[in-house]
Amino acid sequence: MSQESLSNRITSLPASQTLAMAAKARELKQQGKDIIGLSLGEPDFNTPDFIKEAAIEAINQDYNSYTPVDGYADLKEAICGKFKRDNNITYQPNQIVVSTGAKQSIANVMQVLLNPGDEVLLPCPYWVSYSAIATLCEAKCVEIPSSIDTNFKITAEQLEAAITPKTKLILFNSPNNPSGTMYSEEEYLALAAVLEKYPNIYVMSDEIYEHINYDSKPFSFAAIPSMYDRTITVNGLAKAFAMTGWRIGFIGAPQWIAKACTKMQGQITSGTNCIAQRAAITAVSASPVKVQYMVDEFKNRRDIVIGLLSEIEGFKLNVPEGAFYVFPDISAFFGKTIKGKEIKTASDFSMLLLEEGNVATVTGDAFGAPNCIRISYAASELQLREAVKRIKEVLV
Repeated sequence: MSQESLSNRITSLPASQTLAMAAKARELKQQGKDIIGLSLGEPDFNTPDFIKEAAIEAINQDYNSYTPVDGYADLKEAICGKFKRDNNITYQPNQIVVSTGAKQSIANVMQVLLNPGDEVLLPCPYWVSYSAIATLCEAKCVEIPSSIDTNFKITAEQLEAAITPKTKLILFNSPNNPSGTMYSEEEYLALAAVLEKYPNIYVMSDEIYEHINYDSKPFSFAAIPSMYDRTITVNGLAKAFAMTGWRIGFIGAPQWIAKACTKMQGQITSGTNCIAQRAAITAVSASPVKVQYMVDEFKNRRDIVIGLLSEIEGFKLNVPEGAFYVFPDISAFFGKTIKGKEIKTASDFSMLLLEEGNVATVTGDAFGAPNCIRISYAASELQLREAVKRIKEVLV
């Protein structure tokens, strides 16, 4: 048997560049190199004790059976309460589907909405898996470009220009991975005013970073009354609660979409892990204040990294308002030869930092922003200071 036997579906699917860079960094570490990994979007905190205790209690209460495909009823009730408390959105339990991570939530939605040839609008920059999952659905991805000069936001005029009769879905992500940008209520209202003219276009609003915000509170797209009936709100526990490995994601959606996602999930994974779900009830019911210590530390790190990177000539920076990434424009280095390596692309630049500076970042090519690289500051202050010192030594 050979690779030629693989399906077109999998051979056309790109590998995740964030995971590929993490794998390359691990490989170099195994060779004895002191690599500082700033490529993965994973909090470096431990899961809070009050959530771990809820999981231990569930184990002791003998939760071990298959769960309902769409999630435990009391967890869905708790998620409805969370949406009302944090987002001013009213959902009923039959509009909630709990999945094995927000990535599965996104995949479910795309699988049930998209047909071959449908167009998916991706405001740039966007998380790498959006385009990959849409490709798996045989949909066409249409990028709407932005730049650091527009704070990585698109305008209503750009949105309208990108819409065609084949447009089926648009994805918003605020706070944004990879840029940390947040759309304001006014900016979302302007985009919604365009979408109101096109009732057959659905919106997926990925709000996984909502609690990691610094200067203003995020606004949820489904809180716009005219958009409620065609917006799918995606969220989960990985980022704000440092629960990446627990794999809990969820959607709030029109009931018919939620029902379709449950049907899809029932044939793929069935219900999500029982212990993680019991712990999730405690997490989503808790006030966001309980994880504020992480947010405060992320803000401190953001300010340190921005300050240090701004000392390196050629790095063009904005100040991210949320998430835990900086996304500098490094196009000033294109066309230069550094340490004997010609820098033509952001991928070249990212590889230079890994091979010559032992610092792992991710190319902006992966996110639809070819002039940038993503640097995660979900690492200790000591590591961050050392990483920027190494970057400076490579470039200066």
